Amino acid sequence: MKLLRGPWLWILAALIMLLTAALVPASSGLWRMIDYERRFLAVVVAVFCGAVVYWIRHARQGGEITVRRVPGLEAIDEAVGRATEMGRACIFVPGIQDMNEVQTIASMTVLARVARTTAQYNAIVQVPTAKSLVMTSAREVVQAAYLAVGRPDAYNPDSIYYVTDEQFGYVAHLSGMMVRDRPAACFYMGSFFAESLILAETGNAIGAIQIAGTAQPAQLPFFVAACDYTLIGEEFFAASAYLSGSPAELGSLKGQDVGKIIVAVILLIGVTLATVAEISGSPALARAVELLQFDILN
Repeated sequence: MKLLRGPWLWILAALIMLLTAALVPASSGLWRMIDYERRFLAVVVAVFCGAVVYWIRHARQGGEITVRRVPGLEAIDEAVGRATEMGRACIFVPGIQDMNEVQTIASMTVLARVARTTAQYNAIVQVPTAKSLVMTSAREVVQAAYLAVGRPDAYNPDSIYYVTDEQFGYVAHLSGMMVRDRPAACFYMGSFFAESLILAETGNAIGAIQIAGTAQPAQLPFFVAACDYTLIGEEFFAASAYLSGSPAELGSLKGQDVGKIIVAVILLIGVTLATVAEISGSPALARAVELLQFDILN
């Protein structure tokens, strides 16, 4: 019965559905609502969901899930500690997009960790925002972090404030503040565009330790060149599970990785079949490649 637990139950359900769809005529009223051309998508969804559910359950039952070390997240304590020793503030920039951007939501998780560390070290964290809703969310996150470490009196809502929606007006404010106040640590977490290089170069010029994270591919080279640590794409989105250690989040992360491995294997098989079919000229292999392409693309 163990085989009917975890992802195997989802896979079995998908296989039964596909087998039934293949045997029952499409004109049957019972299956008229099913799109048979989406059978491959049904299998992929079943495998992904099954893997996620299985690993979440595994983590909640006390199973160990290993996540590789992310230097950028490990360096948060070092950066805040340096700011504390120097008697300077930390600046956290949550990007320039609103709360409907998934990268901004992910940045709030990192902000919670930064705020918790600054509360423990009695340091100062400043969060200038480009959107009013981001300011409100950041205040809630920071206040909750200070309450969690037992220092609600140290929370200062005025350190989290709204600047402007204008992109380069916001950047001008940040650059001027960094040159004047010379913060010891700068965190850039969220969605960035042309301002990424301006901010990173300014922080580098004042000698601040800088940690950045974004999923914007065009901005990653600037952060990598000018910052001490950079969270690249998936590392940024995995920060929540990495920092919290929550079984549900770690299990979900592991399940997604399993799904990605399965997709990679399918792609490798498809490329290999297409290559062999082209070289050998086999009609059977060519037909198999066409069927696989049809299932994936449709």
